[in-house]
Amino acid sequence: MNSSSKVLDFVRKYTMIIALVLVTVFFTVQTGGKLVLPSNVNNLIAQNAYVFVLATGMLLCILTGGNIDLSVGSIVCFVGALSAVFMINAKIDPVLAVLLCFLIGTVIGAWQAFWIAYVRIPPFIVTLSGMLIFRGLSNVVLKNGMTISVSKKTGFMSVFGGGANCYFPDYIGDRMADVKVPKFIYDIYPGLPPESKFNITCLVATVLAIVIFVTMTVLNRKKRQKKEYEVEKFVPWCIKLVVISLAVAAFGFSLSMHKGIPSVLLIILGVVIIYSYITSNTRVGRYFYAVGGNEKATKLSGINTNKVYFLAYTNMGLLSALAGLITVARLTTATAQSGQSYEMDAIASCFIGGASAYGGIGTVPGVIIGALLMGVINLGMNTMKVDQNMQQVVKGLVLLAAVIFDVVSKRGGKLIAKNT
Repeated sequence: MNSSSKVLDFVRKYTMIIALVLVTVFFTVQTGGKLVLPSNVNNLIAQNAYVFVLATGMLLCILTGGNIDLSVGSIVCFVGALSAVFMINAKIDPVLAVLLCFLIGTVIGAWQAFWIAYVRIPPFIVTLSGMLIFRGLSNVVLKNGMTISVSKKTGFMSVFGGGANCYFPDYIGDRMADVKVPKFIYDIYPGLPPESKFNITCLVATVLAIVIFVTMTVLNRKKRQKKEYEVEKFVPWCIKLVVISLAVAAFGFSLSMHKGIPSVLLIILGVVIIYSYITSNTRVGRYFYAVGGNEKATKLSGINTNKVYFLAYTNMGLLSALAGLITVARLTTATAQSGQSYEMDAIASCFIGGASAYGGIGTVPGVIIGALLMGVINLGMNTMKVDQNMQQVVKGLVLLAAVIFDVVSKRGGKLIAKNT
């Protein structure tokens, strides 16, 4: 393989990561560095938490053959409305209210999954119906669009990422002298508030995360080599390891200068780690890819494809409930307008992150990169005060470009399909 082929292969493999870096650099320059201020890095996580959660679940649906779930935004609104009604109007204990919301979200997902998996009604039709049904039920629950505040439920809000105290406590920093940010940091972050202090717990957690990541990556490589599996070449592997570690370090460093670790970040990490493991290390995870790759062959191999569809859409209901709780905590209120276009954000993040429009291809880390790219674009355009209508245009073009890249690359680079 010549050098130009190696470069093209590298670009094709890491297209979205390269795009994320370029977009981040572009908006950082255009906003005079405001994009990467610690407060904005925090906002990037808080404002897009629901996207990370929903996109992870949407990936499983897309893997089954390019199928999507159009109802997730309405389910987010409906479950969020129920959580407020349970806690405020019915005065149910927040823990019980949260458990009920998870149960209801899962039942909704299972109800839709039944029609898709066993009756074989197209997912588009079932979830389009769900979008209308649960948006209407949200208005019914909220009594024709009334708003219910949950701001007094501080424990609930802190856990799910709302309010001023939704950060992991600085256990280490609270037991030692304040560690102030050095003066040279203010030159790097000109908009940083004066007398800023480091969150020591966040810094320690960042170092531990990097150590764990490097250790697991090295052990995994050795394990694959021992089993004589194919592994990535050493130099590119080392470069990737260093780049990811530096990115985590920069991210943790920024958070440490703005209150520390948001509680919602722990939820996101939990979802990402669990579903990354499921999709890459379990038999059930491989079934999703198998169904999307060739459903007939999967049936002939003895796999119950109906159960795979059922699991994908039931799981989507569960994660929609989680996103609903995060949304209510973030807004501190339940409204009939919440969740609008959430399904589009989740779908776009999947396709931008490398999921195939035909199913069978996609990873959780890729989806997270897609969600981050969309989040950076949103944050950058908001910081630049770009008109909302133009923001929709840009996001639409980014989504179209991602799908075109996926389709054309599968044709061997040919833009125009053959007339067969």
